[in-house]
Amino acid sequence: MVPRGVIFGLLGPNGAGKTTLIRIINQIIDGDSGLILFKGEPLSSKHISQIGYLPEERGLYKKMKVWDQLIYFARLKGMSASMAKEKVKYWLEKLEISSWREKRIEDLSKGMAQKVQFISTVIHEPELLILDEPFSGFDPMNAEIIKNEILELKDKGITVVLSTHRMESVELLCDEIAMIHKSKKILEGKLSDIKRKFRPHVYQVALSPNGTQMPAEWGIHRTSDKVEIQVPLNGKRPNQLLLELMSFGDILEFREILPTMEELFIQQVKSHPHG
Repeated sequence: MVPRGVIFGLLGPNGAGKTTLIRIINQIIDGDSGLILFKGEPLSSKHISQIGYLPEERGLYKKMKVWDQLIYFARLKGMSASMAKEKVKYWLEKLEISSWREKRIEDLSKGMAQKVQFISTVIHEPELLILDEPFSGFDPMNAEIIKNEILELKDKGITVVLSTHRMESVELLCDEIAMIHKSKKILEGKLSDIKRKFRPHVYQVALSPNGTQMPAEWGIHRTSDKVEIQVPLNGKRPNQLLLELMSFGDILEFREILPTMEELFIQQVKSHPHG
């Protein structure tokens, strides 16, 4: 279940079934089993106008000009001519690309065309926005712009499903995730809860040493002014560990190490070889 008004990460290795599921939601293909509910009722053709879809394979008409292209997509989503013009003008100005309006799509760089595709996806402010690898083709500056636009859409109450292999995007954006492997769900929940569930109970510590000998198994790394170590709890409470560490010097840093999404992704796929 995807809660309303969140950014929901749909994750999985190549061939897991992510794109197939997305195409079923968009009613591009039919599922052969199961039932999809949209706002509590069976998904049907009337919901298409309430969904925005940015496919991994981009779908712009290369000979059309940017302005004409966006007007066309806005009208397809049921917008009046006047509203379509107003919204296209708004988005071109918002993304600072008004100067492109008379350019043909084929004359744009991949990143420029990506911005146009993004606008065509969100212009009707859908209730559900499905983004398949939305940062593909973007340089870091434009990726940051699109990231902020996605967060702004979420703040407006739009539900976003994000399918991506970029785990740093998941870390930055997603509230909840579901991971699928060979068409089966192997992990689901709030990102923060999942990270806590799989934490290794190890703390990253930096201290200014007082000369007391520390256990060699802590993997001690010394610099000119401090010592860095990774210390397991080994059944202790964090406060107990902290008190123990204070006997070796002044604590400069004490933080729990949580697994990254990339580490979780690899771990989960390896532990579910058959889905």
